[in-house]
Amino acid sequence: MPHVTTDDGVRLYYEETGSGTPIVFVHEFLGEYRSWEAQMRHFSRRYRCIAFNARGYPPSDVPADPAAYSFEHQRAGILAVLDGLGIEQAHIVGLSMGAFASFYFAMKWPQRALSITLAGIGSGSMAAVREQFKRESMATAEQLLVDGWQASAERRATTATRVQLLNKSPRAFAEFVAHLSEHSALGSANTLKGYQALRPSLADFANEMAACTVPALIISGDEDEPCLDASLMLKRGMPSAGLVFLPQTGHACNLEEPDLFNAACERFFHQVESGQYRLRDPRAAGTRML
Repeated sequence: MPHVTTDDGVRLYYEETGSGTPIVFVHEFLGEYRSWEAQMRHFSRRYRCIAFNARGYPPSDVPADPAAYSFEHQRAGILAVLDGLGIEQAHIVGLSMGAFASFYFAMKWPQRALSITLAGIGSGSMAAVREQFKRESMATAEQLLVDGWQASAERRATTATRVQLLNKSPRAFAEFVAHLSEHSALGSANTLKGYQALRPSLADFANEMAACTVPALIISGDEDEPCLDASLMLKRGMPSAGLVFLPQTGHACNLEEPDLFNAACERFFHQVESGQYRLRDPRAAGTRML
C-alpha cells in the first residue's frame, strides 16, 4: 500500500490517479479518501489527483495518544503528502475537518498552495458555539469508544446537515454509511479529542486572512447551518476568497451535488491557472448603499 511518512513518523495512506497539475483532496471527520471518488474520477482527466487518509483513519496509522492529532499535525499531514510525492505546489481541496486543515496549511505554507478550496468549513468556530462544540466533541469521543462505528455509523450519520444526502440519493448515503462503519473508533475518538475539540478558531487568524493572497474558494450548502456564518466571515476577511452557496444542500456537498461542486472547483482552477483570479477590489468594500 502506498504511504507517505510525516515528520513524527506517522504513515499516511494515499491514492493517486491522472497527470498534470496536482490536486490534493483532504477529507472530513466522517469521510476518508473514498469520499472523493466523484472528484477523483472527474478531475483525473486533466489533473494529477491525490486523496489521502488523515492519521487515525486506516489504512493510515492510528496513533494512541490524542496529543498526536493536533491541528499542527493535521496541517503538517498535507505538507507530508506534497513532500513525499515530490510536489512543490498543488490545489488543496478540503471538506469540513479537511477544510480547516487546508486553511491552517495555507496560513503557514502559502507558497505551497496554488489555491485552497474550503468546503463545509466553520462548524464550532464561531464564538457563540465554541464551548458547546468542545463539549460535544469530547462527549462523542468517549461514547464512540463504547459504541464503535459498526453499531453506530448510520445513527451518527443521520443528522440535520446530512439528511439532505439521504433524501437526494439513498444509494450514495448507504455507501457513505458503509464506509463510515469501517472506520477506527480509536482513531476517530482521538481526532475528536486532539483536533476537533482543541483546534483554534478561524477568527484567531484574522491578520493572516487579511494578508492572504492564496486564491481561495469557499463552498457551503445553504442548509449547512453551522457553516453559514463562518463562510461569510471568511469571505469578508479574506480578500482572496470567493464564495459559493449550493441550494438545498447540507454538509457533504461534494457527495450531494458532485456536478455542481466539480463545476465550481473547475472554473476556479481555470481562473487561477490562467492568472485571471483576482484579489477583491478595495472599492468593493465600500459602505455606500447607492
